[in-house]
Amino acid sequence: MTSKSQTVRLLILDPSQNEAEALVSLLRNGGKATRGHRVTAEEALLESINEQVWDLCIAREDSGELDYKDALAHILRLDKDIPFILLTEGYKPELLVETMKLGAADVVPHAEKNHILLAIDRELRNLEERRRRRSLDLHLREAEKRCQLLLDSSMDAIAYVSDGMHIYANQTYLDMFGYEDVDDLMGIPLMDTVSDETQEDFKAFFKNFQEGTTEDNEMRCAALRSDGSTIDVVYTMLSATYDGERCTQIIVRPVQDDSELEEKLKQISSQDLLTGLYNRQYFTERLHAATEKALANELRGALLYIALDNFARIKADAGIAGADLVLSDIANLLRKHFEETDVLARLGDDSFAVLLIGKDDRQALEQAEKLRAAVENQLFEVSNRTIQATCSIGIALVNDSSPKATELLGRAHKASTHVHELEGHEQGNGVYLYNPRDFDISMAADQDMLAILEEALDNNQFKLLFQPIISLRGDNEEHYEALVRMLVDDKEVSPNEFLPINQKAQLAIKFDRWVILQNIKYLSAHRAKGHNTRLFLNITSHTIQDKTFLPWLSLALKAARLPGDSLIFQIEEDHAIILLKQAKEFSKGLAELHCRTSLSRFGCAISPFNTLKHIDVDYVKLDASFTEELQKGEEAREKVKEMIHSLQSAGKLAIVPHVESATVLSTLWQAGVNYIQGNYVHPPAPEMNYEFGESE
Repeated sequence: MTSKSQTVRLLILDPSQNEAEALVSLLRNGGKATRGHRVTAEEALLESINEQVWDLCIAREDSGELDYKDALAHILRLDKDIPFILLTEGYKPELLVETMKLGAADVVPHAEKNHILLAIDRELRNLEERRRRRSLDLHLREAEKRCQLLLDSSMDAIAYVSDGMHIYANQTYLDMFGYEDVDDLMGIPLMDTVSDETQEDFKAFFKNFQEGTTEDNEMRCAALRSDGSTIDVVYTMLSATYDGERCTQIIVRPVQDDSELEEKLKQISSQDLLTGLYNRQYFTERLHAATEKALANELRGALLYIALDNFARIKADAGIAGADLVLSDIANLLRKHFEETDVLARLGDDSFAVLLIGKDDRQALEQAEKLRAAVENQLFEVSNRTIQATCSIGIALVNDSSPKATELLGRAHKASTHVHELEGHEQGNGVYLYNPRDFDISMAADQDMLAILEEALDNNQFKLLFQPIISLRGDNEEHYEALVRMLVDDKEVSPNEFLPINQKAQLAIKFDRWVILQNIKYLSAHRAKGHNTRLFLNITSHTIQDKTFLPWLSLALKAARLPGDSLIFQIEEDHAIILLKQAKEFSKGLAELHCRTSLSRFGCAISPFNTLKHIDVDYVKLDASFTEELQKGEEAREKVKEMIHSLQSAGKLAIVPHVESATVLSTLWQAGVNYIQGNYVHPPAPEMNYEFGESE
């Protein structure tokens, strides 16, 4: 139904208007909402790239008056991050090499449509990653500033050491060791702050910590102050970065009288009392440290999530005490099968985890399979009874592309659950290595996506949401847009991730009718309570072409005793352009049922107002990219205002979506917009409960 995907802002260098339109249509047919702009002169190019943000630039080899090499040079000179793709007449290896050396992202024969779409997909993904990285870099710098302030003002004595030398110390650290200024400490080896009596032990401890061969990061010893006196302290070591360099953070605290008690409490707090393995909290901390080292290419490994199959049955057969004995025996199996450097933990009632250090995927699968077989073959003796158990083991790799610890643990858990979906393992008792393609619906193959959607339709696995559309001109009617989410494994999936489904029109039509029928029922009940509510319903391109839809809709409206003018069907501009004749007939048929029509994502075509000459619509909803441009200067705001006034002059009611701030709202009110929609006003909700009177 409605798509919230980002509109691709496409800059086209092509002397032919028809070819430019064909290029935009290619992207639309490929499922990308595209806002195209054609330039043919150098001045227009410079104006465009200076005033707007573009996601992609596609040029013809024969680009007319504006040479593509000059255009590419301008983009690079102005330091604009705009991927540049050149379309050629046939495959030309020499031109490909030459143009990519000039800075182009790719050179593709214009007849190779699939190649063009793949190149565009790749460049848009890369562009998104670069933008995300720049945003994260900014957040990182801000976080580093805040951390520096916290370090400087901390009551703990904190220092950073690189290659055994001090590179930073806060004031508390300077005071503890008797230095007046940080410059006096810089360049002094860490070992020079430890007394001679404990220096050898400290050296071994520090070396083991840096090499990652010890779990302990604390040591008690005598610190040596600048005046030669000593003080009993506890050194705590943590891996860290300072000014972008890997180093060790040192926290020094005076020894307390109850240190032995603290050590015991620390040990108890990290253990699972039943099995003696580490508990979930401590394991998560170790996993977090491992992922940090992996990101710095200092460690590789694997995470095993071990889930006992049918543990509820074991508990019912053996009782709680007997089940505890089984868990203890399994903990002993873990100790036998893994090395001392591996981290073993009990995560929950029936689940364990192992962090394998230094193992690759093959070794992890091999060890997991050995453990699985050992559990299956083990006979657990409980109160003169023999209990058998099996387990499902999920594996997630720990490497330089691993996510944060909690997400990595979630991956391993999903993999263990996925074992039950493998052929022959419906009851579990298997091993599976996490593959994101099995869990990320956006990465699913076309046929997989169709199967997921068919199953969701058969089992009503959808959630309806409603977002108010607010009048800025004193309209007392209630308007909502109906949205839908598919529920897959407790995850809400936007239609943008499973539509368009061009391969199977009947499934798209079935989906549209399911959503429309559910909304008709809901709206009928809502209006029966005295509400004068109208509902915007989004439809796929397949329903526009479906000759049986309008008769079906007529029967559905009569059965629900719902007036036709309470429904407003939204057609995307992309679909209207591609199916101009069908869309025209469809809007006429809706008018005969007294339903209204809205054209959404408007303004992306090179000549958007041409569409309105052929299709009679009541509402026009601008593309979200125009809302973003309202915040980019007076000239951009004037262009949006001009478009709104042109729509209203043509007798259309203008809607602006994605309103996310008071500034944008104020600008739209001044521009005379009819309706607004966005999270600033009210986010989508499962009920139609917005108080429209409060907005006036």
